[in-house]
Amino acid sequence: MATSLKLSDCISNDELRELRRPSNWRAIFSLIFNWAVIASAFAIAIIWPNPITIVLGMLILGGRQLGLGILNHDCAHGAFFTRRKMNDFVGHWLCGAPLNTSLYAYREYHLKHHKYAGTKDDPDLWFVEKYPVSRASLKRKLLRDITGRTGFRDTLGKIKRFRLADNYPWLTFHALLLAILTLTGAPWAYLMWWAAEIFVYPFIMRLRQIGEHGVASNRSSSDPRENTSTTLVSWWEALLVAPNHVNYHLEHHQFAAVPGYHLSKLHKRLAERGYYDGFDCISNGYVDVLRRAVRPDEPRSATQG
Repeated sequence: MATSLKLSDCISNDELRELRRPSNWRAIFSLIFNWAVIASAFAIAIIWPNPITIVLGMLILGGRQLGLGILNHDCAHGAFFTRRKMNDFVGHWLCGAPLNTSLYAYREYHLKHHKYAGTKDDPDLWFVEKYPVSRASLKRKLLRDITGRTGFRDTLGKIKRFRLADNYPWLTFHALLLAILTLTGAPWAYLMWWAAEIFVYPFIMRLRQIGEHGVASNRSSSDPRENTSTTLVSWWEALLVAPNHVNYHLEHHQFAAVPGYHLSKLHKRLAERGYYDGFDCISNGYVDVLRRAVRPDEPRSATQG
């Protein structure tokens, strides 16, 4: 293996301090932008109701459901707003509630992922430990997602585990969403949220998981360049499947305190200075991610997985 550069060779402490500094204005813009995209997805289907606009709206909603999850994730790290109370409120109520995700429970769970990444104790390892898989196995997984089998399973699980004392933010969000859409004269559009969560969101989540750790070169390594990956995306991938800079996952694992809206700048500096040279840790779009997720020595007729 080629001699690799250390982080200290590629970025200074002063640069890190700059990148770690949250910006309330950037956070507010990100929050407004995500909710504006969600509103637009409903609007195009309500104003011009036809199969194309409804399906397009569902695709956009699925991506922004992940987008809200990423903002909740950034708030859980305290890397969105400058103040913890604001991170906690926005993350829990405006980002986590729509997907029934408690910021506090998520924070406790997710920090273990960072602590144990590269070890068998990583609580997220089970999502990706079998990758790369056979081509047939990957097709079956993606088919389960786009036909709703994964989404129905996950939704039923949420319903079975529902407790008013824990899940009232989720219930509050759905009551407000239904009320707003009813007042616009389109209560039927409420079903678009559920359709996106059942038929689109699981597929996007799988792409995310594979792109972050499923195509990593060595998940048992302590070096993030080996146990984590980054995906470089086009504008439409950023809109539909990689919102809020979620694709820069390697950079996030290097410096979890850097806000998501600064990760692209961090990636650019590290790349220009040769930090990734000699490592197979960068994918070029999600088509490349799916290609790398398949075992190269598997025949097309493989059936395992």
